[in-house]
Amino acid sequence: MMTCLLKSKIHRAAVTGASVDYEGSLTIAADLAERVGLRPYERILVGNLANGERFETYVIYGPPGSAVIELNGATAHLGKPGDRLTIMSFTWLDADAAARHAPAIIVLDEHNRVARG
Repeated sequence: MMTCLLKSKIHRAAVTGASVDYEGSLTIAADLAERVGLRPYERILVGNLANGERFETYVIYGPPGSAVIELNGATAHLGKPGDRLTIMSFTWLDADAAARHAPAIIVLDEHNRVARG
């Protein structure tokens, strides 16, 4: 039996911009994405803590150290700069791997610096 568990989580990421004209995705500063093991084009689930919106999209790397968290394409309508997001990815694991699994989690401050994790 396989179980779907949380793989990666960036909690309380502050939206830094929104670009409706972009084709889609969520831009995440590469250093933050890499810290929790998110890959470019990986499917993610995003929850907006300000308005309750939840949506799926994929990761695009932004410049490392830039602290960028940018809503692109249709997702730009689901938040605004300053909103706080929870960004999650999941993985399927068999029972043995699931018993040993621990997700990679970071919590960010208002400037998208790692506060915990």
